[in-house]
Amino acid sequence: MNLETIAPYWHQLNHNYLSQELARIQTRLYEKIGSTEEPTPGGENFDLEEAALLELIPSFALEEICDRFSLTPFEKDILLLCAGMELDRGWGLLCGQAQGSDITNYPTFSLALSSLDYVHWDAIMPESALRHWRLIELKDNSNILTTKELVIDEQILHYLLGHRHLDQRLTGLLELVTDTPSLVPSHRKIVDKLVKLWLQPVEVPIIYLYGKDISSKRAIATTIIKELQLNLYTISAEILPTDTSQLYLLKCLLEREWILNQSAFFLDCDYWENSDRSKDILVALLLDNLQCPLIISSQERRRERHKSLIAVEVKKPTTQEQRLLWSESLSKIIPDSNGQIDTLVSYFNLNSPAIESVCLQVKSVENNGDNSNSIKEQLWQMCRTQARPHLEQLAQRIESGVSWADLILPESELNILRELATHVRHKEQVYHHWGFAQKNARGLGISALFAGASGTGKTLAAEVLGNELQLDVYRIDLSSVVSKYIGETEKNLKKIFDAAEGCGAILLFDEADALFGKRSEVKDSHDRYANMEVSYLLQRIESYQGLAILTTNLKDDLDRAFLRRIRFIVQFPFPDFNQRSAIWQRIFPASTPTQDLSCEKLAKLNVAGGNIRNIAINAAFLAASEQDSVKMKHILQAAQSEYSKLEKPLTDNEVKGWV
Repeated sequence: MNLETIAPYWHQLNHNYLSQELARIQTRLYEKIGSTEEPTPGGENFDLEEAALLELIPSFALEEICDRFSLTPFEKDILLLCAGMELDRGWGLLCGQAQGSDITNYPTFSLALSSLDYVHWDAIMPESALRHWRLIELKDNSNILTTKELVIDEQILHYLLGHRHLDQRLTGLLELVTDTPSLVPSHRKIVDKLVKLWLQPVEVPIIYLYGKDISSKRAIATTIIKELQLNLYTISAEILPTDTSQLYLLKCLLEREWILNQSAFFLDCDYWENSDRSKDILVALLLDNLQCPLIISSQERRRERHKSLIAVEVKKPTTQEQRLLWSESLSKIIPDSNGQIDTLVSYFNLNSPAIESVCLQVKSVENNGDNSNSIKEQLWQMCRTQARPHLEQLAQRIESGVSWADLILPESELNILRELATHVRHKEQVYHHWGFAQKNARGLGISALFAGASGTGKTLAAEVLGNELQLDVYRIDLSSVVSKYIGETEKNLKKIFDAAEGCGAILLFDEADALFGKRSEVKDSHDRYANMEVSYLLQRIESYQGLAILTTNLKDDLDRAFLRRIRFIVQFPFPDFNQRSAIWQRIFPASTPTQDLSCEKLAKLNVAGGNIRNIAINAAFLAASEQDSVKMKHILQAAQSEYSKLEKPLTDNEVKGWV
């Protein structure tokens, strides 16, 4: 019988071999008690040639364990002694007889030392292979080391029987990666480079992938491990134990998993805030001492301690790679989609999985029979939705249905806003197709300052731009971003800009005065760091690929050097009589019932657009409570309430002739 014929019967042959080895140990126990009884090996017999059997033996589970953990013959027999206890119900009685005690009816070091061959005390030491790798465990049922009960580890027992599985203690901590991702050329180069490094005959390296593109890092790690024909498990840094003894156990189990099942590990630090100093030290300790294939992923590059890492920055697919990904996926769905692809790439910096996800959704839309224009519109909305999650937790997304008709401003200010929209809409053509980005890569960010009193329409203008450009608007409250602790403000700003990159969003920094006042004379370290915060924000605004809008009520308080670096400055004046009249004409939705309202009389109220909106909403509630249409009397009552809130008197001239 040749080896190819034997392969299907490996489990049975492995069982036979294990049974024969257990019978050998059982024979030694019988000799110990002076019995002449002969054990009968179990299992089906196969008529094998001796050469074939000798060639097959190294592949049996018992011999693999001995080879991989470098067990001595004595340590191998101790392992068999413990395995017999689990597999044969009569083994306990035999152990008790061999030790001359009905109570000590289990394997012990004392029994092994007195019954087995090639004995050596090193096998009992804590650093021995049996104990270091936890192939056996010592139960605390005796104060004497040599009489403690020896128990084989459950995973090792299953392995001896030919069943390979993840250690139960790692279940819940590790997740098996089974996907087969596709890679863009720039990521493929990273894989080829790291695979070559890994195959060099040196210590197994730790690979460190850092960058914001989490999906691409995982795809690179998965491809590397697949090409090395290993199993890949992910483990999150957030759930790593903080107890030293538990961390040491985890280290041992991970290394044992690598030795037994050729497993590699992906340590996900992307969502872990390493502000906990004690845990940070423990994680670093684990990395310094772990001796198995490991790939680490984090958004920021971590400081190396003692063990050297192979650090590689992973960026999102290049603009050209994104174009190719879109083209391959959309060419069969949307004919002549090149123009659409250029627009998508200029606004959304998506990775491969995100583009694939969007295209799958578009394909389902196409199958529903929608026309080409409808598909293009839904494609744009899908990209917006796909890009949102990174920013949702850091800023407030503003949704509204306002348009240019709702924005009442002088014509000069409206023209500036329209010019701003033009810059955003055609930035790809000017920067990249016409070469301005190649000539000077600095200052390509589009920024605007909206200055004016509260309620004059600054936020409304941002909403109009968002709807005009079909982009999300995110409001950032700078009072929650600015921190009194040195360096924290920059960290908060960095999180926001990093999350916003690639989603094409309009960032609306409200109340810019909180951070962008006139830079002070440096008198102490706090002044110096405050100026650094301003400089940092200016740098990020200039490099941000989308539109950043800052609002202020006090333009004169802003640093002139700061104003020079803002591309557009729009002044929102207090509305005059005609503008207030126009606001009142548009303030009530078409479905709101109104009766005998005079916009000319209402325009005499000397308040800004924001206050007019508050008055209109309050008047609508008053009318609804009376089951009536909105009338001048309701607006009068609402105006009185709004003026009281503003702590200003409502004059007779403003409300003369209302009711």
